[in-house]
Amino acid sequence: MPKRHKPAPSPGQVAEQIPARVPAQVPWQVPVAVEHVAEEGRHFDLVADAETRAAVARVAGLRDLPRLEAEFDVMRHGQGGLRVAGRVSATVGQSCVVMLEPLVNEVAEDIDLLFLPQSAAAKGDEEAGAREPNANETEPLIGGAVDLGALATEFLILGLDPYPRKPGAIFQPPADLRPDEGPFAALAALKKGQQGV
Repeated sequence: MPKRHKPAPSPGQVAEQIPARVPAQVPWQVPVAVEHVAEEGRHFDLVADAETRAAVARVAGLRDLPRLEAEFDVMRHGQGGLRVAGRVSATVGQSCVVMLEPLVNEVAEDIDLLFLPQSAAAKGDEEAGAREPNANETEPLIGGAVDLGALATEFLILGLDPYPRKPGAIFQPPADLRPDEGPFAALAALKKGQQGV
């Protein structure tokens, strides 16, 4: 019996289900809806469990992730928006790009973002274009919620050193015993062979 495939969702359905700027398979999900944030705001202290850390490590391309924590202050902003401020910190296991040996790095990233409903975010982006280039841009608030786990994962990945090195690691190219004859050495040899004929 042939397998039946579900029809692909429309782009609008996908946009409602997946927060902006995060992979489709978000390993750490902590959604917070606007209606669950009191007027005075709400504080979150998040610590990822071992299973979540392993999944985030796979997404981030890490050797391991022994610690992943985040703290957020979520406050209401304007008509249906949220301001998220906080910090993500982690201990990450990477591999030295020079010696290919394991090493451990600390990552700490500050977060301060403004999330507005999509129509207000688009209007804010248009206004930001009319102002100076360094004006703060807003992020779209999709489905009336912010996923703090996805946000923490994204900022962890942004904070990773793309070329981690052990202290004192220096790249030593292999010693080449033959001098480089250049890119046209083969043509020169061919020409010499034709002259001798």
